[in-house]
Amino acid sequence: MTTARKQPPPAPVPTLASRGASPDADLVYRRLVIFGRAPAAALAHELGLPRRRLNRALDELASLGAAVPRRSAAQRGLTWTPTPAAEIGAQPHREGPRPHAERHPLAPPPPVTELAEQAARLGDGLRHLRTRALTRSRLAELVAVARHEHLAMNPEPVFDAEAARQGVAMDRTMLERGVAMRVLGVHAASPDPMAAHGRTAADARPAYHRSPSVPMKLLVVDRKIALFPVTPSDYDRGYLEVTQPPVVAALVTLFEQHWAASRAAEEHTMSQIALDPREQALIALLAQGHTDVTAARELSISTRSVSTIVRGLMDRFGVENRFQLGIALGAMHAITPPAKPEPAPPTDGA
Repeated sequence: MTTARKQPPPAPVPTLASRGASPDADLVYRRLVIFGRAPAAALAHELGLPRRRLNRALDELASLGAAVPRRSAAQRGLTWTPTPAAEIGAQPHREGPRPHAERHPLAPPPPVTELAEQAARLGDGLRHLRTRALTRSRLAELVAVARHEHLAMNPEPVFDAEAARQGVAMDRTMLERGVAMRVLGVHAASPDPMAAHGRTAADARPAYHRSPSVPMKLLVVDRKIALFPVTPSDYDRGYLEVTQPPVVAALVTLFEQHWAASRAAEEHTMSQIALDPREQALIALLAQGHTDVTAARELSISTRSVSTIVRGLMDRFGVENRFQLGIALGAMHAITPPAKPEPAPPTDGA
């Protein structure tokens, strides 16, 4: 008769508190050591940690050299692998991007935890994303989880081509998912300033207001996270990511104030647009139900001239189709609805 060999008890997992790790980071490290490597999504689910707290914990572990992210062929994304306790701190912390930061250009943008060495926490709810590339990666991550609303202010008169292309793709993703989007910029709505960067006529577009000036570059996701440049004149110096509720609320208020002011400015500008006699005559005929052909006949001009006049009005009002033009003209009382015919008097009859 053989007796089963008793297994020795597992070695205790050392705490990382003495190395300055937070309780969350210590908890994540213990999970990795006891149960083995895992992707971030699994860690968040198993430990019941919000993703933001988990990302901070992983940032800490990476900076301590206590856990290393590696791309796994068997699992999508990165898998976090613990470093044996005896080896933590044995190797000097390496500055600069890790080798796995180089990836296929069509691969999805990395989560911000992959580039932790380039990000700096400045306090609770405040992080400096030190480069434009890191900011774009972080924004792509936020766009993927946006659920309700995305606000943007764009003060730049000329867009960076790469940023604009990424922006068009992100807009498409959020609008298809039903996220409400509002954008405040300095460009006219027509012609579409994003048409040169991949947006087509078939794409849905965010609600847009134009303003002569916009106070700052700003992105706000679900009224919980705000991003804006550290240096307004140099986006390459990175962005600040803010999650402090009072600060985010103040930035949302700033957006709403300028959004409302831009609408008032648009209405004031619209009321100042003067129509020449031929434009007034054409608008009156079209409002009465005339077609381009019959209106041209009434005015003794060609149908092409009618189309040219209408196109010019659309450009001046910043609208994209005749329906929108009709609304704009109605707002400035340039269209008088046709009078309803008087009812016929009653007649005697059987």
